[in-house]
Amino acid sequence: MRTFQWLAAALLAAALSGCGYNEFQGKDESVKAAWGEVVNQYQRRADLIPNLVNTVKGYASHERETLEAVTKARAQATSIQVTPEVLNNPAAFQKFQQAQGELTSALSRLMAVSERYPDLKADTVFRDLQSQLEGTENRITVARQRYIASVQDFNTLARRFPTNLTAKMFGYEVKPSFQVENEKSISTAPSVDFGKK
Repeated sequence: MRTFQWLAAALLAAALSGCGYNEFQGKDESVKAAWGEVVNQYQRRADLIPNLVNTVKGYASHERETLEAVTKARAQATSIQVTPEVLNNPAAFQKFQQAQGELTSALSRLMAVSERYPDLKADTVFRDLQSQLEGTENRITVARQRYIASVQDFNTLARRFPTNLTAKMFGYEVKPSFQVENEKSISTAPSVDFGKK
């Protein structure tokens, strides 16, 4: 009888080690940590924007529409509560991603405005802020890549047999990843016309 109990315990331990529960815990924590870094970099960018807007305002105060668009996009992007639960809610994740995309677009327009003002481009404060913003955009890209890789690992585990059974049993849904907005428009190469003038 005792041998049967030891055998049953050994089989149970083997079954539990193959179910992937602990692996889900580790991968879920990796996704949350990677997401935390994405949010951290977005916050860094949001913190730079007021100084950038004020610097541009000093040189290009009549570019009010662009400055207001950046300020509004920043306010919208920072108003969204970003918690780890967002990772399990595709609609909330999409809303966050859309707000960040609008902020990126507004910042691009602001940088385009700065090209029209040579004095602004020569200002050392503006150049320093622009450099910090470029560095932050690069950090955002790296953080997003790490998040995408973590999500891929988690989702692969959640969909692969036999760990998919554990995922179903404990409610581990696949997590959303970043998507490219306007995917159809970027899949077509832009046309270039070197026609005669």
